[in-house]
Amino acid sequence: MNKKIIFISMCLPLLLSSCHIYKAYERPQDITVKDIYRDVNLTDDTTSIGNVPWQEVFKDAKLQALINKGLENNVDMQAAILRVEEAKSLLTAAHLSFLPSINLSPTGTIAKFDGVTAKTYTLPVVASWQVDLFGSLLNADRSAQASLLKSKAYQQAVRSSLIAGLANAYYSLLMLDRQLQITEQTSDIWKETVRTMEAMKEAGYTTEAAVVQSRANSHQIEASKADLKRQISETENSISVLLNEAPQPIERGTLDEQTIPDKLTVGVPLQLLQNRPDVKVAEMTLAGAYYSTNQARSAFYPNLTITGEAGWTNSAGGAILNPGKLLLTAVGSLAQPIFNHGKLIANLKVTKAEEEIAKMNYQNTILSAGREVSNALCLYDAANAKMKEHNAQAEQLTKAVSYTKDLFHSADATYLEILTAQQSLLSAQLNEVSDNFQRLQAVINLYNALGGGRE
Repeated sequence: MNKKIIFISMCLPLLLSSCHIYKAYERPQDITVKDIYRDVNLTDDTTSIGNVPWQEVFKDAKLQALINKGLENNVDMQAAILRVEEAKSLLTAAHLSFLPSINLSPTGTIAKFDGVTAKTYTLPVVASWQVDLFGSLLNADRSAQASLLKSKAYQQAVRSSLIAGLANAYYSLLMLDRQLQITEQTSDIWKETVRTMEAMKEAGYTTEAAVVQSRANSHQIEASKADLKRQISETENSISVLLNEAPQPIERGTLDEQTIPDKLTVGVPLQLLQNRPDVKVAEMTLAGAYYSTNQARSAFYPNLTITGEAGWTNSAGGAILNPGKLLLTAVGSLAQPIFNHGKLIANLKVTKAEEEIAKMNYQNTILSAGREVSNALCLYDAANAKMKEHNAQAEQLTKAVSYTKDLFHSADATYLEILTAQQSLLSAQLNEVSDNFQRLQAVINLYNALGGGRE
């Protein structure tokens, strides 16, 4: 009786300490999404632009065609899909590890002694089964499941990033087109101004210095046209690479045709944990580290393996004429680690440290997601405010150029005043285009930051 009590008292701590090994991953309680959005009046409304299909956010038919082509052909997207298939195969292997392994291992020998030849053979089927007493296989299986979810989340992250990248490059192209159009119109005006100044010089109404200054300004505008054309070509090349195609012209619309959703809603911060693919990747990395720690714990406990063998053999006899006999064996082995030079303890410490690192990275990823949402909203508000002011500025400068030209022809203004007014107008018009692009960019950033573009 005393021996039974001693045995139970020795085994009870072992069993109790192993309970944690079987526990599935749960999100840590101290992971928080509180106050990750700055200057946002949050409500209980879970409506989020991140849940809207990308076709309803980016309504330009030409942009939609580019995105569809990118989702089909992009190299990173195809690689992410293959990663998911790899993870599925590894999960299947983890499932099958619970089953016995079966192998056919035929052997044969020929021996000749003193003129007598002896032939023996063995045709066994060997089965080996590891009994998962302390969760080593269970945690490996759960880790494979977490890896599959991580691969799927990574695929969604690549998908969202590709959609946002193509939209951003497309709108950049439209912005450059519009800026080039304004610059070409300004160039035509300056060429006409040069001709007018030359005629006025011939008539004695202005000086050679004014004519030279107008020519120099015209050359400056021409140089800016060349730079804009270069940027357009480079942007087209970037889009082509995203589509996995050789550099080529991109069919597109105009900046003025673009529309954005009427209302930008962000939902509640908790949705980021499910909607943001990179946040999901970080959490599944933490889950994988958690199961690795459990595997390291299970290595301290006994490992039970059952091996069986069945088949035919004539090795009990010796002559070739001996009939084969049925062979049956079964062996059970229990291995309990006792002394492994501190390797098991060191491995457990390493896995615990990796789990803590993964947890910190998870929280930091959430904070980065909140920062991106806040930055996108701030950019949208700033772009709207700037666009309103630059529109008003352009209207006033258009009038200023007209009035200054009239005053110049009546000798009440200098050429420098015309030059200043026209340069200011060009700058204001280009700022209008830039503001419009920034507003579109803010919508793209917000949509991506909220996990938009998921399947």
